[in-house]
Amino acid sequence: MYAVVRRIAGDDDLAHDYAQETWIRALRALPSFRGEARFSTWLHRIAVNTALQAVRKAKTRRMREVPLPDVVAVGPQVGDVLLAQKLEEAMDKLPEGMRKVLILHDVEGYTHEEIGTALGVTSGTSKSQLFKARAKMRRMLRGFETQPKEVEAWSV
Repeated sequence: MYAVVRRIAGDDDLAHDYAQETWIRALRALPSFRGEARFSTWLHRIAVNTALQAVRKAKTRRMREVPLPDVVAVGPQVGDVLLAQKLEEAMDKLPEGMRKVLILHDVEGYTHEEIGTALGVTSGTSKSQLFKARAKMRRMLRGFETQPKEVEAWSV
């Protein structure tokens, strides 16, 4: 569940808050759980809805606030960690709508119809946003190659 809200939130601290809010909502809604779906699916849906709602509220708040300057990133790391970092950075640079659709479709496996319902858009809009998000990610990650780990050979 944390991974789901982290991808939507784009920030660890917010993801912790959204995950906690998800558990609170799930506990309150537990009496209404009918068992028509798996519990994990039901909880996953609550997590996605909680995160999306919080992101919408935050966006409204940000429109009234003055943005702070960006913090300088820490030096690059090697291998898979660097790739994960570059992917996160690229995803964070995507416009909000594109990021949500990309995460919900490619990462979480939602259909365009489900995404449309969750975000209040048509499935065609979801498909268009996904196409644009993938193209933008390719452009942002073009030329990125993980650096091979250096290995020293010792002769005996």
